[in-house]
Amino acid sequence: MKKTLSLVLALSMLVAVLSVVGCKPAQGTVKLGLGSVTSIAKSKDATAEAPAEAQADTTIVAVVLDKDGKILDVRIDTAQTKVEFDADMKVTSDKEAAIMTKKELGHAYGMSERSEIGKEWFEQIAALEDWMIGKTVEEVKNMKVKERDASHTHVPDMPELTSSVTISVQDYIAALEKAAANAVEVKEYSTMGLGIIVSIAGSKDATDTTTAQAQVDTTMAATTFDKDGNVAGAIIDVAQSRVPYDAEGKADKTANVLTKKELKEDYGMKEKSGIGKEWYEQVEAFEKWMTGKPFGDVVMIKVTEKGNPDIPELTSSVTISVESLIAAVQEAYRYKK
Repeated sequence: MKKTLSLVLALSMLVAVLSVVGCKPAQGTVKLGLGSVTSIAKSKDATAEAPAEAQADTTIVAVVLDKDGKILDVRIDTAQTKVEFDADMKVTSDKEAAIMTKKELGHAYGMSERSEIGKEWFEQIAALEDWMIGKTVEEVKNMKVKERDASHTHVPDMPELTSSVTISVQDYIAALEKAAANAVEVKEYSTMGLGIIVSIAGSKDATDTTTAQAQVDTTMAATTFDKDGNVAGAIIDVAQSRVPYDAEGKADKTANVLTKKELKEDYGMKEKSGIGKEWYEQVEAFEKWMTGKPFGDVVMIKVTEKGNPDIPELTSSVTISVESLIAAVQEAYRYKK
């Protein structure tokens, strides 16, 4: 993580220089929300023909709402992460490899060839985002849809989208609803970005005494910036998706994956934290600390060898590692409009 963070730090400084143009005028006080929906249903059991493959699909929506509840800005992305195993249930996927979201993959995602409209996923999601601008969440929820096939997936069924969006929209709307429900007030808003960092480093091989388990940690940061590039507000969360396998290589896909913030006390960090604070309480303290600070000050925060903050104003409130959180905020800055 430290090597990756150093690289992202270097890139972010370059982006800071290059992205001072193109910012829209400050919009003042708004509401910022972040929501996600995760499924592990597509994980595959080991068979005689093929080894096991776990899959976590986390759909993420960041939204900015005006005082009337209309969407000023919205970012949608999906981290479709796979963890592959061999016949002995040992992880074969590179645990240190960079994992890209569907938007980051761009044309490499490979949807355009299968799409009846010849458009890639990122192009279709951009059209959906543009359509949402100026509408309320309720209006988006009331979008007319139709079933695409026997899988009961819903696609838009309205003239302004039929030629540009043929992907299913259920999870995007569900994540948008969550984002609006947890939206918080943000002042001095000018731009917003969504950053996503994915790791499979926590995945485990089968051993003589334990079975295999895939683990996908998807860190997401919806971050707003003021006209000077300071952090105006941030919401950070982590979807920690686990797919356990039994001795025969069959996946348990029954878990309802909640984010760490959604779990709250059920995440179970308080007793182990050393400061008696749960994960969501610590990350909220970190969000509060970065609000109003220059972007450079946030990404250059001093941390310990374990990655937790090493500054007096946070030692009593944040003992979690913040390296992946900072990396997600950096990506949010990089992808802001």
